Amino acid sequence: MDIANKSTVSEFILLGLSDSWELQMFFFTVFSLFYVATMVGNSLIVITVLCDAHLHGPMYFLLTNLSIIDMSLASFATPKMITDYLMGHKTISFDGCITQIFFLHLFTGTEIVLLMAMSFDRYIAICKPLRYASIISPRVCVAFVVASWSVGIMHSMSQVIFALTLPFCGPNKVDSFFCDLPVVFQLACVDTYVLGLFMISTSGIIALFCFILLFNSYVIVLATIKHHSSRASSKALATCTAHFIVVFMFFGPCIFIYMWPQSSFLVDKTLSVFYTIFTPILNPVIYTLRNQEVKTAIRKLKDRFLNSHKTTHSYYF
Repeated sequence: MDIANKSTVSEFILLGLSDSWELQMFFFTVFSLFYVATMVGNSLIVITVLCDAHLHGPMYFLLTNLSIIDMSLASFATPKMITDYLMGHKTISFDGCITQIFFLHLFTGTEIVLLMAMSFDRYIAICKPLRYASIISPRVCVAFVVASWSVGIMHSMSQVIFALTLPFCGPNKVDSFFCDLPVVFQLACVDTYVLGLFMISTSGIIALFCFILLFNSYVIVLATIKHHSSRASSKALATCTAHFIVVFMFFGPCIFIYMWPQSSFLVDKTLSVFYTIFTPILNPVIYTLRNQEVKTAIRKLKDRFLNSHKTTHSYYF
């Protein structure tokens, strides 16, 4: 922290997505709706899984943790961006900027590992169904979650330590709606070439490697299900395709931004919207709300709530 205190920059100005007042009001409306939908949808999933004993299995345990991460990822910067559009106050303190970098890499790093764990879970369920219960035990699921958060913490700490070593002596305009290293490090008063190599090695290559592993797992799963009945094959194909779309929308922007840290700010800002705003709302829709068991559990939960409400209402009247 002593190094950070040597910086002459005490706050950064977030330029956001546009200077146009009309577009800012449009973004305010759209992103507010997306944020509320993300929080409601993921909260519904967590509550449903916790309240329904039939969903206390490995897959739904991992999905619940994914929903928690998605709500966290949607909350680290989006509420401030929405408030900034409404209030017209687009500055963030140096400590606040570092905090955003920490939580961004914490949640994205954790989600990357968790998505890999979920892919492994589906691989075992489809390719080795008879051994599924022995391989994917509750203890293994807990280990997956602990490992994902541990990796996320270590990765985010490395990014924060790196950011705190950078000297900021003048420019303080961040051409984005939140702080992240690809845009912040270009404001540092040092040669950014070496910093760019650090970004590529610590984030870009890791994201690309994880994406390749996930892609290979889906290929193996699809190659396995083609030998099943046509109905089962088409259902599994639709599910895997939907899952892969979410994975691609999450990994694609991350890989591009961190593999080419000197790319256009406009491109980076556009891609950042995908994994910070759009993906957190797609995950519950793709992974869970299309699942028949979850939809049945939600209906039961709704009926239970309505019946208890009617009972309470008749008790008082």
